[in-house]
Amino acid sequence: MISQSDRVSNYPILYSFRRCPYAMRARLALVAIGMVCELREVVLRDKPRELLDVSPKGTVPVLVDRNGRVLDESIDIMFWALLQHDPEQWLMPQEGSVAEMLELVDKCDRGFKYHLDRYKYPNRYENTEAIVHRAEGYLYLEMLNARLRKTKYLFGNRVALADMAIAPFVRQFAHTDLGWFQEQPLPHLQTWLTEFVESEIYTRIMQKYPKWECGNECVIFP
Repeated sequence: MISQSDRVSNYPILYSFRRCPYAMRARLALVAIGMVCELREVVLRDKPRELLDVSPKGTVPVLVDRNGRVLDESIDIMFWALLQHDPEQWLMPQEGSVAEMLELVDKCDRGFKYHLDRYKYPNRYENTEAIVHRAEGYLYLEMLNARLRKTKYLFGNRVALADMAIAPFVRQFAHTDLGWFQEQPLPHLQTWLTEFVESEIYTRIMQKYPKWECGNECVIFP
């Protein structure tokens, strides 16, 4: 940590929440390209006014670049970073295209995430049975497992954008009932997820940081 007065340059600012899979996406991309930013860890039940001022919807991640441009969608932040520098070639999959990767990510965001929320937090939704949504979410997992039967990663034998955009959500689904997940006939998906959670990049993005408040020391990430 360095104090505000010790800052020698203006860093992009990232509002984040450690366990949020959307925020994980943003942190993964920033670590992958080695971009330094100021990280502001948010407690979602006590959102800072500064976050709401730049993005009234109040979700994370939110990135404010050096020019004051605000990005408040996780995939937009990933592209913003990777279009500047892509040393791991996340935007150049061995198989398929960026458009195909985004289609698979969209199925995660628009379908799988709906069932994930209701499986993990059934009490937040009226007339919701967790087991029903677990079964619906499982269909997406089966599709991923089928892809991973052919190649080590979702679009070839090298990590690409789709792997890093989807893995945080599969992790959250799996950890809702890890014993159940480990018993399912999804060997390729389970291996893929284990590699993700045991990777160096995952360890780096999951470091714990104190809640940010205006006037706090500046937390530099990564």
